[in-house]
Amino acid sequence: MPKSTIIRMDNVGIVVDDLDAAVDFFRELGLELEGGGMIEGEWAGRVTGLGNQKVEVAMMRTPDGHSRLELSRFLEPPVVADHRNAPVNALGYLRVMFAVSDIDEVLDRLLKKGARLVSTEVIRYEDAYRLCYIRGPGGLLLGLAQELGQGAQELPEGHPGRRE
Repeated sequence: MPKSTIIRMDNVGIVVDDLDAAVDFFRELGLELEGGGMIEGEWAGRVTGLGNQKVEVAMMRTPDGHSRLELSRFLEPPVVADHRNAPVNALGYLRVMFAVSDIDEVLDRLLKKGARLVSTEVIRYEDAYRLCYIRGPGGLLLGLAQELGQGAQELPEGHPGRRE
């Protein structure tokens, strides 16, 4: 019998406390709202092992159509753990990294939506990337990466991502 293989990665799930703010933030980043609604019922509890559950979800799609984020806000049962302030070396799933065409422009837009840089600057990794981690809505940890040669520009003095 041949070995079964993965067809694709379908989505990454993120539990949020404010679904509307998370959808707004990820739209600003460039994702599109694909759909959403309430997930509840006996079948859902059997899948997650949580029993009776009621979860409001929004599915966000990247512009290329290949990747999705499933944003979930649990109404029942209540959230039992909070990993949003965990450092980047904590065990478990931690962050999502997005490739962007212009990290400075994206960062400017997201800072206006309340995001904050984890470090004080955007870091250059060799001659390959400019990278940063940001905290988004509700403290969600996201990474932004721009391949060098893809619209990189010098940041104005005083910009939070400028390397002095």
